[in-house]
Amino acid sequence: MNLPVSIMPMSFDELRKKTLLVTKEPLAGADLHTIFHLLKQNRFHVSIPYLPRLMYSLFLSSLLSFFRYRDRRLMRKQYDTITVHPSPVFLLGHWRGGTTYLHNMLSKDDQFGFFSTFDAYLPGACIQSENLLKGVVAGSLPKTRPMDDVRMGADLPQEEEYAVGGVSIYSYYHGWCFPQNMNLYDRFVWLDDVEEGVVDDFKKMYLYLLKIASFKNKGKRLLLKNPSNTARLKILLELFPDAKFVHIHRNPYHQYLSMVRFMKKVIPLYCLQIPPDFDEVEKHLLSMYEHMYKKYLKERKLVPEGNLVEVKYEDFVSDPLPELKRIYETLDLPGFANVRKRFHAYMLAQSEIHPRKYSVSNLVKQKISSRWNFAFDAFDY
Repeated sequence: MNLPVSIMPMSFDELRKKTLLVTKEPLAGADLHTIFHLLKQNRFHVSIPYLPRLMYSLFLSSLLSFFRYRDRRLMRKQYDTITVHPSPVFLLGHWRGGTTYLHNMLSKDDQFGFFSTFDAYLPGACIQSENLLKGVVAGSLPKTRPMDDVRMGADLPQEEEYAVGGVSIYSYYHGWCFPQNMNLYDRFVWLDDVEEGVVDDFKKMYLYLLKIASFKNKGKRLLLKNPSNTARLKILLELFPDAKFVHIHRNPYHQYLSMVRFMKKVIPLYCLQIPPDFDEVEKHLLSMYEHMYKKYLKERKLVPEGNLVEVKYEDFVSDPLPELKRIYETLDLPGFANVRKRFHAYMLAQSEIHPRKYSVSNLVKQKISSRWNFAFDAFDY
């Protein structure tokens, strides 16, 4: 049963007990070049309790080097012949705002291809070695996500931000692996105040990943869920001028409380450094939401008419089918009637999972209103 939550103590959950959990470390799927680049950025500072995680990551990454080499060689031969559908569907919205439920639901439509968890966690070695390596990924996954009861699996849809982190330094989640340096990795979400050449490098890397996904999904229109992309509309439109966008938003009070829970649960599983006090981490949360959504609100006017639909989390969770129909109609996506039964079946399968109920304290209201008040107006809360 989900109990009401008002405001949680600003400390990480069982931080010391989780230091020896190594198989949840996302850097284990990254290539060696990326890992060493990250270590160099952080002056090779890894906290002693987390050395086993680093050793595990280096060991697994080394073992996977041969498989990455095979995939790189294949991609060099095939790259120019691989076409990414010119109108991918990007699912936008801040973490803990309903993007996963929306992603899982829409993935039931066979017209879409997507990054599976296997693809996202091993982006450099996912093409030719899936039969051999999928069990490694599946064995490292919990049955459900640590912050909620949503099922996990190697074949299920996953956000490609993990793939971004597996082949580059440009992932938001690197700030969770190196929490004493979060500011550096937060910048790669909005890509504003970055060094010359970073945006072009990001575009090249991102297109490479989408070509991998397109190759694996036999050219299907890609369905891409990545909260970080909420602040990258302009860049995405430069890559795909006819891209489609679905943005899902949530009551900011509940978004904050759910995100606090998320960070408290997951950062202890990812970190290679002892995190700062949660009060410091919370500052990053408040700043990220503010910066992300101010940029989104500024850039959404760049999207051609009919290519963006906005969905309220509360409406989608309470009655998904009308919202899904509106998404298909607004974006001119074919086939809603044909896939409606699959959507309904997935709804029934998820009926045991209920959103956590939150009781919002005056302290939370004051804290959030002072920073995120613009979002209440923009999204009609």
